[in-house]
Amino acid sequence: METWNAEYLDEQYALWKKDPDAVSPDWQHFFRGFELGQSGEDLELACTEDQALKQTRVEALTYRYRDIGHLLSCLDPLVSCPTEHPLLTLSAFGLTEADLDRTFYTDLFPDRNQATLKEITGVLRETYCRGIGVEYMHLQDPEERKWLQERMESVRNRPAVSRDDRIRVLNKLCQSTLFESFLNKKYPGQTRFSLEGADVLIPMLDVLVNHTAASKLQEIILGMSHRGRLNVQANVLLKSYDEIFCEFESTYDPVSLHGAGDVKYHKGYLADIQTPEGNDIRIALMSNPSHLESINPVVEGFARARQTILGDQDRNRVLPLLLHGDAAFAGQGIVAEVLNMSRLEGYATGGTLHVVVNNQIGYTTLPENARSTRYATDIAKMLMGPIFHVHGENPESAVHVIRLACDYRMRFNKDVVIDLVCFRRYGHNEGDEPYFTQPLMYDRIKSRPPLYRLYLEQLEEEKVITPPEAEKIENGVNQCLEAAHEAAKKTACVLPRDRFYDSWSGVKDAYNHAAVKTGAPVKSIKALGQKLNTIPEGFTVHRSIGRLLEKRERMISGKEGIDWAMAENLAFGLLLTEGIPVRLSGQDSRRGTFSQRHSVIMDQKTGDFHEPLNHLVKNQAAFTCYNSLLSEAGVLGFEYGYSLARPEALTLWEAQFGDFINGAQTIIDLYLAAGQSKWQRLSGLTLLLPHGYEGLGPEHSSARPERFLQLCAEENIQVCQPTTPAQYFHLLRRQAKAGYRKPLVILTPKSLLRHPEVISPLPAFSNDVFEPVLDDPDTPAKPKKGIFCSGKIYYELLVRRRQVKTNTPALIRIEQYYPFPEKPLEKVIHHHKEIEEWYWVQEEPENMGAWRFMKPYLETLTEKQVKYVGRKAAASPAPGIPAIYRQQQNEVIDTAVGKA
Repeated sequence: METWNAEYLDEQYALWKKDPDAVSPDWQHFFRGFELGQSGEDLELACTEDQALKQTRVEALTYRYRDIGHLLSCLDPLVSCPTEHPLLTLSAFGLTEADLDRTFYTDLFPDRNQATLKEITGVLRETYCRGIGVEYMHLQDPEERKWLQERMESVRNRPAVSRDDRIRVLNKLCQSTLFESFLNKKYPGQTRFSLEGADVLIPMLDVLVNHTAASKLQEIILGMSHRGRLNVQANVLLKSYDEIFCEFESTYDPVSLHGAGDVKYHKGYLADIQTPEGNDIRIALMSNPSHLESINPVVEGFARARQTILGDQDRNRVLPLLLHGDAAFAGQGIVAEVLNMSRLEGYATGGTLHVVVNNQIGYTTLPENARSTRYATDIAKMLMGPIFHVHGENPESAVHVIRLACDYRMRFNKDVVIDLVCFRRYGHNEGDEPYFTQPLMYDRIKSRPPLYRLYLEQLEEEKVITPPEAEKIENGVNQCLEAAHEAAKKTACVLPRDRFYDSWSGVKDAYNHAAVKTGAPVKSIKALGQKLNTIPEGFTVHRSIGRLLEKRERMISGKEGIDWAMAENLAFGLLLTEGIPVRLSGQDSRRGTFSQRHSVIMDQKTGDFHEPLNHLVKNQAAFTCYNSLLSEAGVLGFEYGYSLARPEALTLWEAQFGDFINGAQTIIDLYLAAGQSKWQRLSGLTLLLPHGYEGLGPEHSSARPERFLQLCAEENIQVCQPTTPAQYFHLLRRQAKAGYRKPLVILTPKSLLRHPEVISPLPAFSNDVFEPVLDDPDTPAKPKKGIFCSGKIYYELLVRRRQVKTNTPALIRIEQYYPFPEKPLEKVIHHHKEIEEWYWVQEEPENMGAWRFMKPYLETLTEKQVKYVGRKAAASPAPGIPAIYRQQQNEVIDTAVGKA
């Protein structure tokens, strides 16, 4: 740099004139400023070597403040503000105090292009080093950086706030503070996860609601953790105080209770709000379990579905809003999974607004033990979106940031993160003693007055409000709290069912064992099949796909039986023509893990694609199929959330292999199995889990049916293992057409996808319904032995039975494990009164599969001991050595039917 000269400057200037991007950002700023300032004067004459050198150093200083000025910002309410950072000193740029009065070109001032270095550093510090720290220079889109710079630097990140707005912020802080202190006084020791220490969240969300409602936004889908949940419900969503107090009083009318319920700081709430300006907006707070970040994908899926329903193509009518804890945001893997969804075709929601309520502690764990990064939000940099860090006791900075963040999201449809640096006034909950583990931190916290008091003192000092006006605000809040408390104490609270979306009206919450008519006329099936196998003119398909389509033509014509994939195609197609949308996602769902589906066909010459299921009839419903990111928990949570919003649609998630459901067990346990009992939320989500033992080892054999069956109670979920294409066809259609909604787990095949006997004739798709139990179609004469089984092993038993000539057993297939098909099975057992011995045969080890679930049911119905045939109990689902697998499989078949 010291060797720069006029010749070098001329070269750089010539490059810049030709192409501004051909030189560095520093030189771009320099030449732009010089051209503006010189007003036609010859640049070469004005550029001295010293001036150019100093100018570029000032440009570098400006860039660095924009880039890392946040390192010098004042964010933590519990410590003194930093005053200097070695990377932001004048000496770090070869500048001295003597340069402070020198004039340089700059773009920091809208009305002039020159300023002294003292003015420049003053503006930069005001903008980036006070109560707001901003990380945005990692954004690769210059338009986004410029947009943010203009909005931050023009007001120094401190816009003027009207008196009315400041009074409203004070009012919201008062509501937040007095609500928490009232609960603490009336219900000491009861767990409520107080918001105290992060009180500014309430005016922030209040501003967000009012600000977005003034745009075309119609709905906010909100997911949040425990902390402050009751406060948000009361003072943002406007849930009545007396309804909240009823949950503390536990004076419910038992008749009004539904299901097992959940603790008060897990529950959701639907609010329709009219802002002071008269704008309407709906906020849906999603019910949340204690696995806090698991709600993230549920919110995203629900928001995506609502956008689809509203025709929100630009995704600015529905906003996902997620509130996180700092330790959870940095520590939970599902956070990264959901962040990674944000720009993906099948999962994008137009950007999520994230607010990290940064307690600076996770339960009792300090940041240095909770993450390896400087900020809790560093993982969000992967998205190239801005991250705002804001002082938790600076209300005006906080509300400015949330407005700016919302505007950025609505303008660029990208995720944006706010790191609200605050503290937790009490322990992890109201029964916790934080002095055990953080005595020094809590000494500082103990001395901090409530934020409401701090802000009130500021406004009184600035003559914005008088003491009588402040007292009136406090008295009004206290009177409302007292009146609601008295009402809650005097009467038994009748808890209505939580309000939810109108799309669920008419949907039943109880499972019905009655058969659902799912067949279609053969003529309709044939016509549909023809369209499914039609390729646009000039479209070049892969040779193997061409052969597949020819095979499917023979199936539709009745020359061959219909296989599994074609049955699925027909089920989807009929639903679409009946106006029922279908959404399928999974890691390889478009083609199918086993190359069986091919719902999206690629042109081998152009790379274009064709989706036959979207070209059936006019005004049909939409079929959407997405190859998902490599995630189980995140994607399954997303699809669960989607299903909550769209009961009229068939929503499916497919595991690459059934075993991969292991990575999503949290979603299974907390949402699918218990969501109705805890929160009265219904879901018709369908899981397709490839299951079956083919010698592929422990991670490609079992979808762990035993885990699902352990969760079965109160007819909460459906667990099925159909063995024929027609059964699969009717089961899918039953799921979409039944009047109830329950999650459906289908153990789907792998090797059976191409098994020559796993086919169904066309008539089986016409008049039949799904049968939860299939009797033996070729029952031996007066069998003495009966076998209950399910899935792939049926076909292996069938083959062996044909080879064994004497004492062959009857084979009864259980196609639905749960809800248990008692009456159909009872009918089949009665049909086989002559059977003396009953067996349950399965591929899975004894401690896995359906055996231990089915045993008491079967013995009750047969009134006999039912014997087990299968692998011995094992720690691993399946052996990893093919020879051992074959030996074990043969032993099971030999024992069940006899040696060939």
